[in-house]
Amino acid sequence: MKTKKLVMIPGPTPVVRSIQDQMGRETVAFGDPDFVKDYKDLLTDMKEMWGTSGEVFVIAGTGTMAMEMAIANTLKAGDNLLIVSQGFFGDRFIDLCKRKGINVDIIGSEWGTIVPVADIEAKLKEKNYKAVTATHVDTATGVAAPIKEIGEVISKFEDTLFIVDGVCATAAEPEYVDEMKIDVLLTGTQKAFGVAPGLAIVWAGPRALERRKALGTIPEYYIDFEKWLPIMQDPSKYFATPAINLIWALKESVRLIKEEGLENRYKRHEKNARAMQAALEGLGFNLLAQKECRAVTLSNVLYMEGIDDVEFRKVLAEEGIVVAGGLGAYAGKMFRLGHMGNIDIHDMVSVIATIERALYRSGKDVELGKGVGILMKELLKQGKSE
Repeated sequence: MKTKKLVMIPGPTPVVRSIQDQMGRETVAFGDPDFVKDYKDLLTDMKEMWGTSGEVFVIAGTGTMAMEMAIANTLKAGDNLLIVSQGFFGDRFIDLCKRKGINVDIIGSEWGTIVPVADIEAKLKEKNYKAVTATHVDTATGVAAPIKEIGEVISKFEDTLFIVDGVCATAAEPEYVDEMKIDVLLTGTQKAFGVAPGLAIVWAGPRALERRKALGTIPEYYIDFEKWLPIMQDPSKYFATPAINLIWALKESVRLIKEEGLENRYKRHEKNARAMQAALEGLGFNLLAQKECRAVTLSNVLYMEGIDDVEFRKVLAEEGIVVAGGLGAYAGKMFRLGHMGNIDIHDMVSVIATIERALYRSGKDVELGKGVGILMKELLKQGKSE
């Protein structure tokens, strides 16, 4: 009998049945009154739950497109941008901005650590930056940036917008747009929302919308806020065809989040992540991210001596889970394990048990059941896991 595989990479994440069912519905016309209402209700929920008096854009596209949308609507050639980079995906902003003729400065950190907030403030005093970008969770490192504290610092600089890449954080790590002084928050559906890839989501606060107006005509077309604003305010209007079934799927994801409670969802991710990380360390692994800045959405797991990356991930797949390899200097030295979205306690136990079996098959002296025991004790410390 073939072993069922759990896809536990840092996205796409497993999609639960009720969300799958929405993607499998018979597609309707984008002007269908029921769909228009569903789209409008989704947009209202997204603005209210992530707390902005500005606007949210939910359109067909990827997280990378959302990054480009954030930049295109807030900066122009010749503007200064400060990129706070804590890994591979922070660096992606560099190429994107240089292609637009934006002057880029980078403040980075050693992989596994954060850029100190005081260093960011000192950098902001050096010149007039029109915006700062920060990746909330970089999947290359498993590090979570202190977004709230960075927002407080940036708010001291009147002309500087704060752009947050929330692709591997939104709906798992706490993010409230206006309250945390975020001007643009961007993400995609395929990670902590637990929906298939295909929708880009961009929240634009009041200052970001003002900046867009001040820019006048921009060279971009599809990702121009001004093209989409009429549709976000009235989805019965048309600019480009919405991804109808994915809109329904995201609406179902948001329904599940509302049912759980957004704050409860944040707490569940925190609890589950720390349990998974304790179990992994109990099995003899080290994690790349320092303990005080570990993300809740994934763990970047360093191999112990004598483990071959390709072979180990092959054995994991044979035993029932798919994980991602390391990036950059850590390629071949670690695997990346996602644990976000709508995974449950059964998934988590299966993951740790599978890792134990893979270690055993790799010739490691592993006490079978040890990791599962640690996981369960951590999950049950404060009552039943969600």
